[in-house]
Amino acid sequence: QVQLVESGGGLVQPGGSLRLSCAASGFTFSSFVMRWYRQAPGKERELVAVIINAGGTTNYAPSVKGRFTISRDNAKSTVYLQMNSLKPEDTAVYYCNAIRYIPSSDYWGQGTQVTVSS
Repeated sequence: QVQLVESGGGLVQPGGSLRLSCAASGFTFSSFVMRWYRQAPGKERELVAVIINAGGTTNYAPSVKGRFTISRDNAKSTVYLQMNSLKPEDTAVYYCNAIRYIPSSDYWGQGTQVTVSS
């Protein structure tokens, strides 16, 4: 049974930091590209960060580049999102996504709420 379980969300003041985790099970984690998305109220889901299978290549949305860092531990089947210098506009539900293109597979977590407010 495939599961992606996010954790680490919460309420933080502007300028603060949070570290999100996404624990995967039920599939071969190391074969999948891992992505973090977010969705703010009334807005479309936005791709935040991507890390490829081997963990050497990452990519970020311009709005978070230089503040967020995505990483993965294939031995623990876990992907992380370190978020620093948080801004109120980072407030959203953050989702973990696992995707493989050949053969095609696409899995989602249930999301974790991040609220940046003073």
